[in-house]
Amino acid sequence: MNRFNLSDWALKHRSFVWFLMIVSLLAGALSYVSIGREEDPNFAIKTMIISASLPGASVEETLHQVTDRIEKKLEDLDELNKTRSITRPGVSIVYVDLLDTTKAGDLPRLWQLIRNMMADIRGDFPAEFAGFQFNDNFGDVYGNIYAFTSDGYSPREVRDYVEQARRAVQGLDDAGKVEIFGTRDQVVYLEYSTDRLAALGVSQADVSATLAAQNAILPSGEIDAGPERVLVRIGGGFDTVQSLSDVNLRVGDEFFRLTDVATVTLGYEDPPAELFRYNGREAVGLSIGMRSGANIVTFGEHLSGVMQQVEQALPLGIGVHHVADQPEVVDEAVGHFVQALIEAVLIVLAVSFVSLGVRAGLVVTLTIPLVLAITFVVMNYAGFTLQRISLGALIIALGLLVDDAMIAIETMISRLEMGESLPKAASFAWTSIAFPMLSGTLVTVAGFIPIGLNNSAAGEFTFSLFVVIAVALIVSWVVAVLFAPLIGVTLLKENIAHAHAEPGRIRRMFHAVLRGAMRFRWLTIAATLVVFGASVWAMQFVENQFFPSSDRPEIVVDLTLQQNVSIAETRATMDRFEQALTDDEDVKFWTSYVGRGAPRFLLSFDVPTPGPNTGQIVIQTTGIEGRNRLRQKLTTFAAESFPGVDIFVKLLEIGPPVGRPVQYRVTGPDLDVLRDTARNMAALVATDARTDNIVLDWNEPSRVVRVDIVQDRVRLLGLTSRDIASALNGIYDGTSVTELRDGTYLIDLIARGSRDMRSSIEGLTNLQLGGPGGVPVPLSSIAVFGYDTEQPVIRQENRRPTITIKAAITTADQPATIVNALAAQVAEFNAQLPLGYSVEVGGTVESSADSQAPIAAVVPLMMLIMAFLVMAQMQSFRRALVVFAAAPLGLIGVVAALLPSGAPLGFVAILGVLALIGILIRNSIILVHEIEVQISVHGLSAWDAVFTASDSRARPILLTAAAASLALIPISRQIFWGPMAYAMMGGIIAGTVVTLVFVPALYLAVYRVRRPVS
Repeated sequence: MNRFNLSDWALKHRSFVWFLMIVSLLAGALSYVSIGREEDPNFAIKTMIISASLPGASVEETLHQVTDRIEKKLEDLDELNKTRSITRPGVSIVYVDLLDTTKAGDLPRLWQLIRNMMADIRGDFPAEFAGFQFNDNFGDVYGNIYAFTSDGYSPREVRDYVEQARRAVQGLDDAGKVEIFGTRDQVVYLEYSTDRLAALGVSQADVSATLAAQNAILPSGEIDAGPERVLVRIGGGFDTVQSLSDVNLRVGDEFFRLTDVATVTLGYEDPPAELFRYNGREAVGLSIGMRSGANIVTFGEHLSGVMQQVEQALPLGIGVHHVADQPEVVDEAVGHFVQALIEAVLIVLAVSFVSLGVRAGLVVTLTIPLVLAITFVVMNYAGFTLQRISLGALIIALGLLVDDAMIAIETMISRLEMGESLPKAASFAWTSIAFPMLSGTLVTVAGFIPIGLNNSAAGEFTFSLFVVIAVALIVSWVVAVLFAPLIGVTLLKENIAHAHAEPGRIRRMFHAVLRGAMRFRWLTIAATLVVFGASVWAMQFVENQFFPSSDRPEIVVDLTLQQNVSIAETRATMDRFEQALTDDEDVKFWTSYVGRGAPRFLLSFDVPTPGPNTGQIVIQTTGIEGRNRLRQKLTTFAAESFPGVDIFVKLLEIGPPVGRPVQYRVTGPDLDVLRDTARNMAALVATDARTDNIVLDWNEPSRVVRVDIVQDRVRLLGLTSRDIASALNGIYDGTSVTELRDGTYLIDLIARGSRDMRSSIEGLTNLQLGGPGGVPVPLSSIAVFGYDTEQPVIRQENRRPTITIKAAITTADQPATIVNALAAQVAEFNAQLPLGYSVEVGGTVESSADSQAPIAAVVPLMMLIMAFLVMAQMQSFRRALVVFAAAPLGLIGVVAALLPSGAPLGFVAILGVLALIGILIRNSIILVHEIEVQISVHGLSAWDAVFTASDSRARPILLTAAAASLALIPISRQIFWGPMAYAMMGGIIAGTVVTLVFVPALYLAVYRVRRPVS
């Protein structure tokens, strides 16, 4: 480094270096304009859903014959983290969660591997098994959602208009997946009268087979008529409901009209599988995704133009409502962050101008846009976008990236004050401080390594923090040694008088403190260690947090009724709940989803498992204050007006979703014992007055009518259990006979029993079946009826039946605080459980632990890299010891800042605390290096060298600490960044005192330097 002087080279190639600066600024401006915008960074959701069905099976038959087979096979997958399954009668849903260490690029291969694994065991399932369905797009995000409402139009007509809008949107270059939801498909229902069928001696299956045969599409040949071929077509298919009603049938010896035995109606799916509503009105939804890597703000502008054209083309009575507008949210969020970035820049500029003067401050000021411009170029080239994490990283880096420029300019000014020329003073920084600055910069970057190499979902979410800060800090060093000297030579005066020939008041006070610390070194060291120990002890009073709730204005209401309720009852319950939203001044609008959850309009949004007993309401409020008021009102309203209904009023989450924050999982083999254990555990959780709205994710049984066939009688009549089951299924659930072909639509023809028959339990005992030879057979003559209960759903985790107790929190306490308070009772409860049963902590505490474990695994690597850099610079074990001893002492300031502010120590704040280690080591490196320079170059005694070095380095260290801490003020007001900002501000301030007071005392103690006798 002494042979080649980069700063001197820059001064000798001024035109080229000015050209590089201009190009950097222009490239940075272009990159900033073109770089993508997002609300939150992307992270891969490493979950696949496997759905399988075994029609007619009970829940236990489905569990043993389907779910267990799937989960057992999945255990062969090396990348498997765990399986979560939901088993209902005839239906199995298995969530496949991969390890956090799985790379996003490997997911397509693994999803295909899972499909192949299921294909391998297809032959192991019962003959009645209906196959698999796979959903590996669980993480697809639909940032724009539109609701189409109508006045006087049928659901079919509204769907046709939405289909036109869909085709228009798909024409956009950046459009991703575009889906229609909330539709009600048209269905032709044949509602049979079982009595009439029995009187005619005809079975429902015979009629259905005749209709299907008439409507079949079959080849009828072609005539080879010499020079041309003439196709032969058979007519008679059904194209309208009337053509179906006019059918005359002959079954056996009976000839009759279809309408003699069935009512033919064209309607809509009844009951519907799901419903979508806007402000209580039935609607059809259009969810729109965006191509990966596109700019969502630009895409939003193009989409708005297309939807305006679509809306203008719609007839009167069709309304279009934009219910999820992520481009607007992103534009607003980026705007707020840019405002915070500008505020941080102004703060840093103020520090520079006040402390260094106008000219020197201007030099430091000009380095900021250069560093940011080059950083934008790297971000754009590497595919990083402007979003919550990367913009926050820029603000954090802003206070750090001026460090090198400030030190370089401060060194240059000190040489000018000694009478050196501008070129010589400008190049001196390279020879004296460039390598220690580089080592310190790299150590600071190393402090963020736990973010960069953290392979959890939370680590993936915050990965851009590491990249942006690392790039900005490394670029800041290059700018400080390449561009800053040239700018300094251009702007600074050569004949700078010594600014402080006589120390000022503040400097004299610092001298007194420094001399006292040096003189009473052991007392200084002991006092620092005592304060550090007190901080470690006080950490137990700092609240722990995973990720805070989002600052978006939406409220989400999850409703879950008993497992056996109908979708009609779910809709009625949601209707009653939505009455509380009508005319509320805090509500702008709301959308409700019956039988399903909302589409994933935000990556961190938790999509519930669909089911007729579930519903979800997304409420757009007027703002944060209105949101908080409404949440309290709805929580109270739900508790008072809906006893027995699981209603959870929640906010959107930042980072990986969790749901109710306090959760415990109870596992065990026997379902009856498991349910009792879970109820007892719920009672234990309820003993903490801070918990509320405690639910079990499954528990209550449902009623069952058992039809036990008397097999001897059935065989005498020439029937089988299959015949009876098929007849009953055809009456109650209906069977698909054929389709009406209506343009591009296929309208299912569903045969089922009449409404009176389907809605009455008593009707089952009076049911008449068509027997052989046309003789009617009462079901009661061949079956015995009984009433029983069975579990409607069984949830498992890793093939073990698992009930999860979930609780909300009524106070400002964090989940970890409550879990820790209950820890002793839970441990005692766990110890008393029978063999095979256990209670595990879930929810936020588990997710936080899962995310922090990879951090802990990477910390040794971080420390090793730091140790290597420090030893490469210090070349001495004792000097390295002095440097490293300051690293953990930043905790003093962290605790001092978090406790009075009440800010929790969350996942992001922990990353900031780790980064403090690098910042403190950096300052210590520069100070200890200066001590060695004073001894080896200037020939001072060790005592005088410590004092002189601490005095000369005090101003740049204080300036950089002021810039780094004050630059965090704009983001300290934000929910997400606030705890990290407080932790880092406190740590930097305390670390500055440690560097300037404790490190000199420790250096004297380690090297056994005695105070010179005066």
